[in-house]
Amino acid sequence: MPSVKSAFDSVEERDTAHVAALDIGSNSFHLVVARIVADSVQILHRLKPKVRLADGLDKEGKLSEASMQRGLDALKVVAESLQGFDNKNVRVVATHALRKASNAKEFIKRAKSVFPFPIEVISGVEEARLIYQGVAHTNHQDGKRLVVDIGGGSTEFIIGEGFEPDILRSVQMGCVSYTNKYFKHGDLKRKCFDKAITAAQQALELIDKKYKNIGWQACIGTSGTIKVIIELASRLDENNRENQVSLSDLYTLMELACAAGNSEALALDGLSEDRKPVFAAGLAILIGVFKSLDISEMELSSAALREGVLYEMEDNLKQVDIRQRSAESLATRYDVDVAHAKRVLGTTFDLYQQVKKPWKIDDPELKNILGWAALLHEVGLQINTRGIQRHSGYILQNIDLPGFSQEQQTLLSSLARFHRKKIKLVELPEFTTFNQDQVYKLIALLRLGVLLNIKRQDGILPKICLSTSDSDLNIQFPENWLQGKPVFSADIENEKRYLKELKFNLQLD
Repeated sequence: MPSVKSAFDSVEERDTAHVAALDIGSNSFHLVVARIVADSVQILHRLKPKVRLADGLDKEGKLSEASMQRGLDALKVVAESLQGFDNKNVRVVATHALRKASNAKEFIKRAKSVFPFPIEVISGVEEARLIYQGVAHTNHQDGKRLVVDIGGGSTEFIIGEGFEPDILRSVQMGCVSYTNKYFKHGDLKRKCFDKAITAAQQALELIDKKYKNIGWQACIGTSGTIKVIIELASRLDENNRENQVSLSDLYTLMELACAAGNSEALALDGLSEDRKPVFAAGLAILIGVFKSLDISEMELSSAALREGVLYEMEDNLKQVDIRQRSAESLATRYDVDVAHAKRVLGTTFDLYQQVKKPWKIDDPELKNILGWAALLHEVGLQINTRGIQRHSGYILQNIDLPGFSQEQQTLLSSLARFHRKKIKLVELPEFTTFNQDQVYKLIALLRLGVLLNIKRQDGILPKICLSTSDSDLNIQFPENWLQGKPVFSADIENEKRYLKELKFNLQLD
């Protein structure tokens, strides 16, 4: 008789990877745990604690202690679901609330004591891109599609086709912020709705014409706010198509809300207690979106930001390295000297390989950012040769760079900012994902990569050896190579003085 215990002994298991994505949103935190097998994502577990982080933002943009504590408590719960996960298999992205919070770094520092995974604060444009990736990988439509995602503090708008977004925008309006502004104390009056709808239309004045000119064949809504609204709309009339909503449906829901008079008295079948306080604001925003963009009907996608993050975590599911595309676009727009950028990259990576282990910077992410900095350190040249490092730093800090988190972009900008001349540590930002020691070492390596290619010529550098012990950085050229090169030697002497600011002693062996 067959044994149940041995039933699967001959079954061959495929290679699988377990990954997790956490979206630290303004209204809720969303955790998705999945396994990736045969190039597909299989969702295993979801967790969605309501935090309303944006509720704690005051007029100066500071998160209240109560709000931060709610966030920390939620992270403790999430950490329990992620026990046993390696850092490389977990990605955590924070959106509008932490983008706007002046004390976001304080929150992230405190989070480290209860949550062992790094938190990336991403830009609105990057959030929009990841939302689109989630939809593109799980919904099939022919032609262009408009994707709308209403969050707690911002609303994202994307038009794209296939896996490629054409235009991405993040508008500062969300169900938490609009609740605090237009539906205080839960009042559900027609004048409250009118003000909120008008405000949403005003916020869209900068994008509505451009979006309508591009056009789309399908309109997709994502995330909790739109999901609840569409589900409620489907219950209004048995003739309504499931997972779709029209403007008339939205107005019917608004009338029902006004009839209730207050969010606590709002009794709609399918509306949960924790969604009631922000329902009216989300509904008003969606009405404003429909009116401004002349949307006739919207359908629901179950995938959004979290799923977009998951798909990008698996190399086999990536359509293209988005950071490479961002860098190449920037190089084209700012007429980067590609040959020279590649020279600097080659030398910088050669030096990195020699010291990465003793310096404890043998990390793919650090290497990648160092590489992008080597390739883009001269984007500021188009503005002015004088002060190029300041111009490059400014451009890289303030331009949209899809694929980079805010902190990754800030590190990229900082490396470019200090690739030459004096190093002013007072201007170096504080990082939460990267430690100071790592940042100093990357700056030193990029500076040497740039300095050694100052002649901007191929084939003139010999084999250069770099070694380190404690704070000493020893650079060795072939015997007698520096003789007859007084300018080059003087540049190295200057660099010795500059690097002392980073507590490095550059020595010629």
